[in-house]
This record gives sequence, structure tokens and C-alpha cells, in this order.
Amino acid sequence: VQLQAYGGGLVQPGGSLRLSCAASRSTLSMYSLGWYRQAPGKEREWVATIISDGGSISYADSVKGRFTISRDNSKNTVYLQMSSLKPDDTAVYYCSVLDTRFQRYWGQGTLVTVSS
Repeated sequence: VQLQAYGGGLVQPGGSLRLSCAASRSTLSMYSLGWYRQAPGKEREWVATIISDGGSISYADSVKGRFTISRDNSKNTVYLQMSSLKPDDTAVYYCSVLDTRFQRYWGQGTLVTVSS
């Protein structure tokens, strides 16, 4: 599975941004779709996940209430709507999917910089 993430950029604190990740295969064939991020000098961390079967959603505490993960199966795309952005949200954001054999795939990452 190939994943193409885009939508990153420079945004001021308190602003919003939407990330998109297009998959080369049907998102309906995936077990889960998710976003991770890696800030400079830090480990990659999980941000949000949506389970394909049933649509169960979960978020890291650090983004709960500010970020929203969603998907459009007709476009094989998963989104991450980010609002009330903080400088601590600055990171490279990666989309990731887990197929039904629990094989994980990663996108190339898109940089989000929150700064005034």
C-alpha cells in the first residue's frame, strides 16, 4: 500500500490545518487508519486512529478535543483536521494504515509548523 500525505505547512498558534492521506488501495480493505507525528528530537508518537470496521475512533490525550480524524472511502483518503494548534504540535505528521493481516504501512510525512 502506498500512502501520500499532504496538507502540512506553517500556521499561527490557534490556527487550523487539515491533513490528507491518499491510499493506493481501498481504505475499506484496511483494518485501521491513523496518524502519527514526530517532533524534532523526539520519538514518533501516535495521534489518532480510526478502525475501518465500525468506525471506532481514538485520540492521544494531547490532541483530544482539538483534532478530528475522518475518512472518505470513496476517495480512499483519511483526514486529520487540526484546530487550536499549539507550538507543541509542530512535527512531521505521518499517516499509517494496518491491513487485515496487520501489516503496517507508512506515508512519507508532511511537516506542520506552528509558529507566530
